[in-house]
Amino acid sequence: MSLAVAVVGGLHAEARTAAVERLLADVPGSVALHHDLATATAGTVVRTVRDRDGIVSTGETPLVNDCACCALREDLVPELRRLAHDGTTRLAVVELWDSVEPKAMAEVIAAGGLTLTSVITAVDPALVLPYLGNGDDLAEAGLAAAATDQRTVADTFARQLEYAPVLAVADSPEADDEDRELLAQLHPTARQVPIGRGGTGAGTGSTPAPAPAPESTPTPTPALGPLTRAALAGFDVEAAAAAQHPACALLPAEADHHGVSTLVWNRRRPFHPERLYAALEDLTCAAARSRGRFWLAERPDALLHWDAAGGALCVESAGPWLAALPDAAWELVPPVRRAAAALDWHPEHGDCCNHLVFTSPGLDRDGLRHLLESCLLTDAEYDAGRDAWKKLPPAFDTLLEI
Repeated sequence: MSLAVAVVGGLHAEARTAAVERLLADVPGSVALHHDLATATAGTVVRTVRDRDGIVSTGETPLVNDCACCALREDLVPELRRLAHDGTTRLAVVELWDSVEPKAMAEVIAAGGLTLTSVITAVDPALVLPYLGNGDDLAEAGLAAAATDQRTVADTFARQLEYAPVLAVADSPEADDEDRELLAQLHPTARQVPIGRGGTGAGTGSTPAPAPAPESTPTPTPALGPLTRAALAGFDVEAAAAAQHPACALLPAEADHHGVSTLVWNRRRPFHPERLYAALEDLTCAAARSRGRFWLAERPDALLHWDAAGGALCVESAGPWLAALPDAAWELVPPVRRAAAALDWHPEHGDCCNHLVFTSPGLDRDGLRHLLESCLLTDAEYDAGRDAWKKLPPAFDTLLEI
């Protein structure tokens, strides 16, 4: 029997538990692996393996380089290989600890030669906005995965949500249309699967276990519920990584429903570094979530990544624009990025552009557009050309750690 591995993560612990219990109930012979990083302060990480009836085994693994996530990586693949070699387990559900991000674990599992069939993030719609607005450090919430973990609740939750192609959505009575619309606009390409409430996992479209059959009649195999079908559908690690890269990310489209808006802002003129820097606080706080790529006049060949949640902004260099590379270097660029650039290629600037997306309830679309436009080069500054652009004050050096 081939072992399928599905990753289930997310900061919404009750929803995550409900999703895992649903999978264990649906798939005979399935198990869930969980590494509890809360014990890392004592020097160990506790691993639990359970099935639908309860705990099957427990174990401890020591910290690696004082990093709980490193210990998880070192222990996870050997344990999954043991289950695969045993041959009696059909599905291994890797239930991630609260703040562990699925991307890193998915790549570890795939690199270990195992069959990763899905990555699922469990979500309570009523908690999406509170978590996106939570700028607290994970350490303050007791959720840091290492002593050096500087992530926030908001940016961690955003990455958990946006990486997974499947969202296991809890049936939350506190959620309203605005909450559900926010979730839909943040990740419009995700497959949303209901999982019910309270850890039972009994969601819309799920199939209840059949009643006991007479001894003379074989017990039919229950049909798989929608969450389990999604968990076994297959997963492409390289495609998932490409979908998060700022050069070719699958960003949300324009939308405006139930009080929630998504503004997509595209321009072929670079930002003035000082004016953009002065506007960063207002831009970052304008939306619950904003992301994309941007073009800074002072460093015109650099593709810069914009990633904001919880009132905090992360700006990173993502390497050069394709237009800045010699033709011979294009063969080294992944095909998906070349394809994304070709779809939006400009005869003068190539793929250089500003493409930012802002999603939030109560978004001031007109005010946001006006503020963004005011940060671009003026006609005179633009006409001065690239040599003049490069002499503009380097306002972003501190943010980019140069």
